Amino acid sequence: MLEQPELTVIMPVYNMEKYLARALDHLADQTDPNFKLLIVNDGSKDKTREIAEGYRDKFKYFRIINKPNGGLSDARNVGMENVDTPYFTFHDGDDWVEPDYTAYFVRAFHEHPEAVMVCCGFYIDYEHGDKSIPAAKFKPAKMLTKVQTYREIVNFLGSMFFNHAFTSSVKGYTWNKGYKSTIVKKHGMEFVKKLAFMEDQIFNVKYIAISDGFYRDTQPLYHYWQRDDSMVHNFNLKMVPDNFKANWFVWKIIIKSLIAERRKEKSESKQIYSASEGSSNDRKG
Repeated sequence: MLEQPELTVIMPVYNMEKYLARALDHLADQTDPNFKLLIVNDGSKDKTREIAEGYRDKFKYFRIINKPNGGLSDARNVGMENVDTPYFTFHDGDDWVEPDYTAYFVRAFHEHPEAVMVCCGFYIDYEHGDKSIPAAKFKPAKMLTKVQTYREIVNFLGSMFFNHAFTSSVKGYTWNKGYKSTIVKKHGMEFVKKLAFMEDQIFNVKYIAISDGFYRDTQPLYHYWQRDDSMVHNFNLKMVPDNFKANWFVWKIIIKSLIAERRKEKSESKQIYSASEGSSNDRKG
């Protein structure tokens, strides 16, 4: 008898006929196949839907949601609304993963029950390159504080500039992170719409701000495909105001979060001091 899956992989896709088969082939070859694959077809106009349907029999739990085009954030939001497992992650349709990708998230959450987010490392693969390059140097796996997690996720120089100079195995992406469904549902979390990019970083910073417990492993399990025709490599004027707007969102959340953390620490210190004073007075009496 199969155990109920604990992980859902949400894959938003739009016109991915050139790359989707590679992504699904690697997902179908996982060491732990007991996960749910939820493909959100965001109004594709090519053969994306047909290619996805062709893989239905290769997964134990497979679902496609076909919806009108609403953008990446909208597709991710629809995916999260339909998650019914304790954990979930995201997967872009033009990337691919290592065989231990899905097993890692479930294992990490089990081994670190205090964690609300778990993160793996990733490779960067260039369209005209011949090898996969780890995004960052190896670091021992560990639990991170809230401040450490912010440092690993946020590019303090701005996400539109010096992107490759910011070396971290975490960064602001969603596809190398596992999330707890209870936290997203409890706080009604959604991805911000109508931004050209950085909506994933905003989501992650919000998630960190309202929770505690972040586990990072630098072992690369995800392949981030650098396409020449992807949006991040093709500058357009909308990216400039969106970059400033997104960074403003990010810093506003971080600052409020750190102020709240500081107040919490002061309150806890006062409580400890009061308790110790009470004990001292009791002894004197």
